[in-house]
This record gives sequence, structure tokens and C-alpha cells, in this order.
Amino acid sequence: MQYRLDRYGNKISALGFGCMRFTQTAGRIDLDKAEKEIMAAYNAGVNYYDTAYIYNGSEVALGEILARNNIRQNVNIATKLPHYLIKKSDSIEKYFQEQLTRLQTDYVDYYLMHMLTDIDTWNRMVNLGIKEWIAEKKASGAIKQIGFSYHGNSDMFIKLMDAYDWDFCQIQYNYMDEHSQAGRTGLQYAASKGIPVVIMEPLRGGKLANIPESAAKIIAEHPVQKTAPAWAFSWLWNQPEVTCVLSGMNSLEMVEENVKTASEVEPGSLREADLEMINRVLQEINKRTKVGCTGCRYCMPCPQGVDIPGSFAAYNRKYSEGYIAAEKEYLMTTALRATATCASKCIECGKCERHCPQHIEIRKELKNVSKSLEGPIYNIARWGILKFRMY
Repeated sequence: MQYRLDRYGNKISALGFGCMRFTQTAGRIDLDKAEKEIMAAYNAGVNYYDTAYIYNGSEVALGEILARNNIRQNVNIATKLPHYLIKKSDSIEKYFQEQLTRLQTDYVDYYLMHMLTDIDTWNRMVNLGIKEWIAEKKASGAIKQIGFSYHGNSDMFIKLMDAYDWDFCQIQYNYMDEHSQAGRTGLQYAASKGIPVVIMEPLRGGKLANIPESAAKIIAEHPVQKTAPAWAFSWLWNQPEVTCVLSGMNSLEMVEENVKTASEVEPGSLREADLEMINRVLQEINKRTKVGCTGCRYCMPCPQGVDIPGSFAAYNRKYSEGYIAAEKEYLMTTALRATATCASKCIECGKCERHCPQHIEIRKELKNVSKSLEGPIYNIARWGILKFRMY
């Protein structure tokens, strides 16, 4: 196993175990199966285990497995504060203590604000005393390092990165999202500040594992033989700014392959031919792309606050992965924030089109996005989010 350093020089395994996707039977985690997988990863050198309060049964299962095998002191637990459930200051401590009980521990190595969406959300937590609470927990050793996980565009990510002295962060990043979500821009900005970056969704929810036949053919014909998932992980570990890549491993075969890849790929080790091959695979995947947006963000910022690249990324996802995946992406990037950034906010000023190097008819396409993704499901979800935020 290869290791990379966190902000304070501690060794973190390049491969992290994402504990959201433990196998479940009849709504309950198969604890014995999960234990075999975690212990296989542990014995191979994986020392970073990621969970969250809202992952059904995950914290309890992880805590039990670590306690059964007496390895808590040898691993790093990362879990997340459900700030979206918190309406008053004392709830912060309540949730944290519940998490410690679930995890059978008295400290958390890496604690995250879960799915922090925007500056307004962070400021709400600041007003509830989160900075003082974090300082007290770090001073007592109950929290070793503090960070946040994020889904959204690079502009807001940078603002959040600058809003506090974070120890680390977690973003969605893969070769399909190189220029969407926080993207390479966000990754490199965090690295420029010396902030380690943990990667989630390295396979784009399985999209980069179950690739089109034409893309699979490109991989099969490449001189270096790896599976599609292994190439996706290799693309990430090839970048020195990436600290740890999470994988929701729910089979021993997944553990074995991912450990092998993590042990082989060092920053800068991929050849130009390898990167060109991955780009060709991406082009095949993107053939179903509806809007040719590269995520360059020359169209941004929109005077009305529309997340133009994010809207197009979700719209394209509808045609490559289906409506549910697209709607989820669109909600995360446009609705889960104090001020919506959805396509319907466009007033057709045209400023964006004057700067688009792809010459996309942005105003026209934003109408298509709104019509396609802002139906009853989106509106009900957005209403619920607004109602929930009225404290």
C-alpha cells in the first residue's frame, strides 16, 4: 500500500474504505461480510475508513468491527456532522456524542461538515457556535482534524475553502468530473493551500466501471492491461494533489484489485499514451452528451447566479445515466443551498454566450434543462429544502 501525507505529516493510505455501501440483507448490514472486507483491506494496509451519521447502520457496523478486532488505535475514522439536521447549538454536541457511542470510540480522527453546500450554510453554523465547538473538541483531542465534504461548483468550493482554516476536504472527482463539481480547479486550489483532498465517487457511481462496449474495446486494445475501474483509480492516483481515494468496496475481489492498483500507481507514473487512452474512453462515454460543455467556466459568473456548467453536467447525465441520476445531480448542485442556482433563473441576458469557446447556445439549452429537470420532483424537493431551512 502507498501512503500520502495529511496536513500534519501523518500517513494516510492512498486507498480509503468508503463505508456507505456495505452489503445489506432485508435492510440490515451483513456484518460478517463487511468484517471480512474491512479486515482484508486493513491487512493490506488501508488505514482510512469513511462513514457518516446518515449512512444507515454504517457507523454502528464500523465501530463494532473495529472493536471486535481490537484495531481502533491503528486506523483513522472519518465521519460527518449532519449539520442540515441541526437547529440549535446544543444539538451539535448531541449528534457528536451519539456518533462516538455508535463508533465505540472517544475520538474521531477526521471529522467533516457533511455536504457543506455554500457560504450561507457555513455562516449559519458559525452563528450556532461551530467554530468555538470545533476549537474545544480539537483542544480536548476528541477531534483530531476538521474538514468538509462538498458537491457543487468550483467557485463556491473556493469560497468555502477560504472561509475557515480547514485541515482537509472531500470532493467528488473522477475523469468525467474533471471540469465539473469542484473539479481540477478546486483540487489544485486546495493543494495550493496545503490542504489534503479526499476523493469520493471515483467511479461516478459505477458509471466508469460499467462503460459502453465501444469504450471497453479501447481499454482491451491498450498495451497495458487493466480493468475499467483500475484505470479510473489510476487516473486519480497519478495526480500528486490527490491524498486519498475512497472506494465503497463490498466484495473481497474489489478490495484485492483496488489495493493492487493503489500499490502500483504513483504520482506522474502514467504515460502520455495511457492518458490519451483514458481521454478516448471518455469521448466514447460522452457520445451521448446532449450539450458540448467542457466545464471551462468561461461563461461564469452568471449575473443571476445560474450554475451553467453544473446545469449542463446534470442534463447530460440524464442521457448517459438516466433521469434519477440526473435529478439527484441537479438537486445537489442547484437546490441544496440558500440561493438556488437553477437554470430557470436565466433572464436571457446573453452575457454567457459571448464568452463560450464552444459557441453553445446557452440560453436555449438552459431552457431545455429547466424543462427537463425542474418538474414536480424538483419543485417539491426544493420546497422541502426551503421549508427545512426556515429555522
